[in-house]
Amino acid sequence: MAMIEALLQELEHEARTTRRVLERVPGDQLAWKPHAKSMSLGQLALHVATTPGAVAAMAQQSPYQVGNFQQASATSAAELLPAHDDSVAKARAYLSGMTDAELAKTWRAVFQGTEIMALPLGVMLRGIMFNHWYHHRGQLSVYLRQVGALVPSIYGPSADENPFQVSAA
Repeated sequence: MAMIEALLQELEHEARTTRRVLERVPGDQLAWKPHAKSMSLGQLALHVATTPGAVAAMAQQSPYQVGNFQQASATSAAELLPAHDDSVAKARAYLSGMTDAELAKTWRAVFQGTEIMALPLGVMLRGIMFNHWYHHRGQLSVYLRQVGALVPSIYGPSADENPFQVSAA
């Protein structure tokens, strides 16, 4: 299997899981923060919703000019799923147009004229589009627990959902 095909399959699988997490975000708690230095629930949820598409856009710019990042906040829970669907569609379109050879090309990030990152594009995509996304999705699941929302199964059972348990009829 080509690496691009594997990345596309992973994107589709993880997008379904991320959607289940975003479905649980309570709209009346978007301003909640676990700490003054933390993102709000609305900021984190929107970040999780939009990461794949945002990283796909970054990946198309090399060198990418790093600026001061300010995370917008969701203004309603209703905007999260459309934002997620749009983001995944952008990432899918970008990855679908790539070849495995392109993954080996060097992608660069520059901050104020200084190169701060240079790595193969495939490594950048795995690290930032995927691993970074999963990291924040895990954070979001903790936020959900803290605000009293039900946490869906992600890679196995949660305290609220067990996909391996067969209910007795």
